[in-house]
Order: sequence, then C-alpha cells, then structure tokens
Amino acid sequence: MFKGSFTALITPFLNGKVDEATFADLIERQIKNGTHGLVPSGTTGESPTLNHEEHCNVTKLCVDVTAGRVPVLAGTGSNCTDEAIMITQHAQEVGADGALIMTPYYNKPTQEGIFRHFEAIHNATDIPIIIYNIPGRCVIDIADETIARIAQLKRVVGIKDATADMNRPTSLKTAGISDDFQQLSGDDETVVEFNKLGGCGAISVTSNLVPKECAQLQQACLDGDFASAEAIQQTLMPLHKILFCEPSPQPVKYAASLMGLCSANIRLPLIEPSDENKARIKDVLQQMHLI
Repeated sequence: MFKGSFTALITPFLNGKVDEATFADLIERQIKNGTHGLVPSGTTGESPTLNHEEHCNVTKLCVDVTAGRVPVLAGTGSNCTDEAIMITQHAQEVGADGALIMTPYYNKPTQEGIFRHFEAIHNATDIPIIIYNIPGRCVIDIADETIARIAQLKRVVGIKDATADMNRPTSLKTAGISDDFQQLSGDDETVVEFNKLGGCGAISVTSNLVPKECAQLQQACLDGDFASAEAIQQTLMPLHKILFCEPSPQPVKYAASLMGLCSANIRLPLIEPSDENKARIKDVLQQMHLI
C-alpha cells in the first residue's frame, strides 16, 4: 500500500488559522497529478506548531477529501508516548490508512526506550505503522537492530528513512528485515539510488510543487525503469536542492506561494526565507517554468 510517491503535505494558513479550503485544493491537485499517497500533519505540514485540535482536524480533512482514492499516511508522532498513542488512535478512528511515527525527539531515549515507545503505540492501536527515522531532527538514529526488532511487531509495515545513508536499505535487510517491509526514502535528492538498493518510494517535499513528475519518477522505479527515473531526477535536482536552502518547510511554502498554490504564511519559530534565498527560489522556479 505504501509505495511510490507520497507527498508530505504543507499546511496552508490564512489569518492565523488552517486554510481548509486551500488545503482541500492542494489535495485534489495531488490526486489529479498521480500522487500515490498523502502524508498530512507531518514535519512539512508544521505539525510542531499545530495544536492538538488542528493536528487532528488536518488529518481528518485529508482523509475526508481523499475519500479513499489514495492512501493517507497520517503523521502521529510525539516525544510523549501517551500523546503519540492519542494522536494515532484519532488517525485510526477517522480512517487514515496508516500512521507515520517519528523517533522521540529531545528526550533522547535509549534504543530500548525507542523500542518500547513503538511497542506501546502498536499495542494501543490497530492501524499500520511506518517508522520515521530522522536523526537530523530527532538527534537519535534508530539502530538497524532496533528497527528489525520493531519490525517484528505485527502492524509495523515499513520505514521512512531520512538519513540519506545509501547503505541503509541493504543493512536493514542484513539485520533481518523481510523483503515485504516497505522502505521509503525521506530524502528527495537520493530517491533513485535508494530505490535501486531496495526502496519502494519516497515521502517527498518536492512533490508539493511538481506532483506529476515525482509520481512519474517513482512509477518508473517501481517498473524497474531506472534510466527514465534518473532522467526525471536530473531535471528535478535544482528544485530538490533549493527546497532545503533553509529549514523545511520554509522554502517549499514560499515556492508554493509563488506558484499561487497557497499563502507563504508560516508559524513561528519558522519564518519566511531570507531575501537572498527568496531570490534563489524564484530563479529556480523560473528556470523550470513553474512560474
């Protein structure tokens, strides 16, 4: 189910509130352009600054608008296990197809603590779970052996790997991960190589802007046509790079505003890109004929 191009959706704001009408339009645009799945309420969706009500409403809105046309993988992670259970239970109740759960951040649990965190969420819910390993934001890297242990839990079906470590798909299999464990990349720049080594897709920031091209790239990989995937990737590389010129989602949200997709409004402590980077983002969009 969790294969191909999944878009880590931005959350549009208007007058300090979630812009639900624009969010629905963004979802329709994604589905129309062939996106394989959607990820609301994640890092790119500014989940750290969504209150509980907003977080749950964004997930529900995505499920309702999508109406089963593509899978919805809801971001439900927290560094508080009880809170993660609550948010995951809500995602299950409103009909999300899966839960994307990050490594607990800031409190720096041990590998045993990480396992017990995922085990507790798993045992309190009945929804498929994707592990989200992103040491660049969460400080801790989940060890291969811990991932293999978590993967033994019945409804843990895959991982989003945002380490950009091209050894990871192979090393996880060496650690005992089964071939049907779904490995998704969280790094747009390395998705093709990741898929060559055993990955089955990506949770993408870039696909907020160019969903059709990202879906075509991932479909080519799924079909084993890596030459076509690499050709698409070459055209997208300037966009991949510029969207991380500052902490995401600052650049992608500004780029989306230039394309007329939503406002550039972003919540503190994140801010709009610097004037220098705004000019760089605009230049790339113009070169790619996106504006």
